[in-house]
Amino acid sequence: MTPEQMAAANARLQNQSPLDIVRWAIGESRGRAVVSTNFRPYEAVILHLCVQVQPDIPVLWVDHGYNRPATYRHAEALQQRLKLNLKAYVPRMTPAHYDATRGGAPEPVPENEERIKAFSAVMKLEPFQRGMRELAPAVWLTALRRVQNPNRAGLGIVTEDRNFGALKVSPVFHWADADLEAYLKEHQLPNEWDYFDPAKADDKRECGLHASWGGAVVSSGAGL
Repeated sequence: MTPEQMAAANARLQNQSPLDIVRWAIGESRGRAVVSTNFRPYEAVILHLCVQVQPDIPVLWVDHGYNRPATYRHAEALQQRLKLNLKAYVPRMTPAHYDATRGGAPEPVPENEERIKAFSAVMKLEPFQRGMRELAPAVWLTALRRVQNPNRAGLGIVTEDRNFGALKVSPVFHWADADLEAYLKEHQLPNEWDYFDPAKADDKRECGLHASWGGAVVSSGAGL
């Protein structure tokens, strides 16, 4: 899709409902759409939207092995509730191996920025790249929202993803937390508040999937 076509698509979808955006995205994919998840808070929304349009859509999940018990229980509950076609990818290095040889997941403090990126490269970016390569989507549906951090605020509903070579579509891009809360309530969907991602540390930084530094890691194969 050219920049002009993406601009036109964003203008056309600006006032569409998330469900209509999902319908458009899956139509554009010609049978090659995926939705990614990490089962963080509100992820039930994007998953519920997608399975309404394509019940068997592949759901790409990188399980880096450091999720909290509540997140694993939430993932299983959603998989059963929504009958998710879950495609779980795990790192080539086990958490026990990483703990023993690299000191484990780094503490989420500014002075650990390089260690956090190194963790993300091995435990998140490599399995995600492997999943995207094997599933080979034309369209990648995400739960990105503009209110999440400054990097995402500059994106749009439709963007070209240069890290993994797909058209990235974010149907709830313009939704606030209150909109997501209302959707969960309307459809009686569960939420999960105990989530923590050591590859990201906090909501104001990126784990690399949606940031240029992650693309550099993916292109170079460093740590992968």
